[in-house]
Amino acid sequence: MPETDSQESEGIRIVVTGGTFDKQYDEIRGELTFAHSHLPEILRYTRCTVPISIEVNQLIDSLQMQDEGREKIRLSCAAAPEGRLVVTHGTDTMTVTARVLGEAVLAKTIVLTGAMVPYAVAGSDALFNLGFAIAAVQTLPQGVYIAMNGRIFPWNRVRKNRERGVFESVAEE
Repeated sequence: MPETDSQESEGIRIVVTGGTFDKQYDEIRGELTFAHSHLPEILRYTRCTVPISIEVNQLIDSLQMQDEGREKIRLSCAAAPEGRLVVTHGTDTMTVTARVLGEAVLAKTIVLTGAMVPYAVAGSDALFNLGFAIAAVQTLPQGVYIAMNGRIFPWNRVRKNRERGVFESVAEE
């Protein structure tokens, strides 16, 4: 049997932080809120056969993410036994968290992804983005990336274009 890269033989850890990805509609309050992560349901629904462990790190809107929340994500990624991680994150401050992880220079492949429309709402991009991120984390070299809507960006060469609602490349910072 041929030898494989140690990261290939491991599973993937998904670090859940909340964001639009995991929001659901609260009929009583008439707003989008958090109750639990949809990741276990999504992985069953999609029949993903990749060994995946799920860690609910926090469930917050990324606009509420502060330095201590980002540090909690960084510590989680650093401590994870897996060398390949997907971080679900709100899109509004995803690039800020990606910078924290990128500057930490962890010897891992970390892919951040999210959704513009919650998984629980019709027309969500969550399934596509998650599947794309799971594929990307298995093929990319070590480093930190953002994977959204079929595109992969290095952590230090991406921004969210709020007017268009997409992520786009920028010159290296």
